[in-house]
Amino acid sequence: MTPTVNGKEVTVGPPLWLLAEVTYACPLHCVFCYNPVDYTQHGPELTTQEWIKVLRDARAAGSVQCGFSGGEPLVRDDLEELVAEAHKLGFYTNLLTSGIGFTAERAKALKDAGLDHVQLSFQDSTRELNDFLSHTKTFALKQKAAQLIQANGWPMVLNCVIHRLNIDYIDKIIELAVDLGAEYLELANSQYYSWAQLNRDGLMPSREQLQRAERVTNEYREKLGDKLRMFFVVPDYYETRPKKCMNGWGNIFLTISPDGTALPCHTAKMIKHLEFPNVKDMTVKDIWYDSGSFNYYRGDAWMKEPCRTCPEKEKDLGGCRCQALMLTGDAANADPVCDKSEHHQLVLDAVAYAQVPNVKRVEVKPLVFRDPINSRKLSTVSE
Repeated sequence: MTPTVNGKEVTVGPPLWLLAEVTYACPLHCVFCYNPVDYTQHGPELTTQEWIKVLRDARAAGSVQCGFSGGEPLVRDDLEELVAEAHKLGFYTNLLTSGIGFTAERAKALKDAGLDHVQLSFQDSTRELNDFLSHTKTFALKQKAAQLIQANGWPMVLNCVIHRLNIDYIDKIIELAVDLGAEYLELANSQYYSWAQLNRDGLMPSREQLQRAERVTNEYREKLGDKLRMFFVVPDYYETRPKKCMNGWGNIFLTISPDGTALPCHTAKMIKHLEFPNVKDMTVKDIWYDSGSFNYYRGDAWMKEPCRTCPEKEKDLGGCRCQALMLTGDAANADPVCDKSEHHQLVLDAVAYAQVPNVKRVEVKPLVFRDPINSRKLSTVSE
């Protein structure tokens, strides 16, 4: 379809990838969580029947892949029913889970419901650091979840967010993935949004750490061959060009948050000048093609310089709108990761601080763990 955006027609394909964030509730308290910092202030979760309507609407609008996420999606006792509906509709279904609550009984029920794929997260390869970073005692539970994934024949992606506190043990994380029988390993360097943005000074690795981690990862790629496919995602602060965020605003990716708010990416709620629609009020098709918020940053009519006349704008579409907002106060600015941005020095300063060894830092900020108390405190401060 070709909606008109700022006086120009823009070709828009269907929302191929649906992320169903069925809850913000989670037993973990990760310092890099991408859920909104003010998640306790959001509305009540959609009911089972409301989620089923979302799935039907999204499939009718052209969605083909559905990820069930959170928080921790296993907190919802209707997850099996939602997976079964998605499977019946023809979705390829993916569960993104911490593994907490993944019992043999639930694994069987999800298998019977037609779940296609599981992504299991670890925080580290050791019990001590895994449990510290999640502020819970869950390492053994995650190991059991990995065994259940294997026992049920699901292809397993093991995901580990990489940052300053665990990047030096990346070899051990890779070995853990091999021991658990993972087919894919995502070594996803933390991207600095939400809780990770609060903890950026404590999480951003040094350039030396990154270079060593990439070298070690490549050595293991040669050693393991096809036994384990690894994806190493560099934090974009170390790049000179921004990422094409979510492959473009409202281009492929659609998030439905727990209260039914529809978003072009999972952090877009921070852009307060946009009023994002809710699936309780509009169909997915109407949201995707006709809502003002989804059309706002489509195309290039919204761009300011240097993006507007940049010969590379089709490659990155100006970068990430949320990152531009967080760092510059204006979501329409060029992503400061780009060295053409007038605000690029903000990124350079953050990178420079990351090179300072911990022992030489004059002031060390304590990590802020994701929990309801901290969420309420931070929500009050931001008001």
